[in-house]
Amino acid sequence: MNILPEQEQRSTDRWTLARDIAVLQAKLIVDGLRDLVLVPASLVAGIISLVSFDDGKPGSQFYHLLGVGKQSERWINLFGALKNAPPDLEHIEPFPDADMDELVGKLETFVKSEQSRGEVTTQAKERLEKVLKAMNRNRRPKDPG
Repeated sequence: MNILPEQEQRSTDRWTLARDIAVLQAKLIVDGLRDLVLVPASLVAGIISLVSFDDGKPGSQFYHLLGVGKQSERWINLFGALKNAPPDLEHIEPFPDADMDELVGKLETFVKSEQSRGEVTTQAKERLEKVLKAMNRNRRPKDPG
């Protein structure tokens, strides 16, 4: 049986896709295990950094752990298979240009300004009550009639 170049290319593309799917699953497992280790390790390193002082400054253990985490993130390269995506694939970017650190910073600035004006407590309480009421309504069984 002779394989035409077009059939061979399509077979290779399927093999690459199947490989990329399997590799992503393995990477997700490794990434999840890393995160599972980083949660308690970051808390311990953070506490150690807070209580250990060098020349009046907190210790650097927490930031050292962040460096190791960043290196492991590069090594895992979770989305590295994008290099195999078709060239005409439109890469939709649903997230804004800002990253989570920037968004947290904006939220922190907002909360601080609201708190300094004394409005955050009232607004937060009202919003929390609305959410809790909505959750309770959704949990009640519906009337069959």
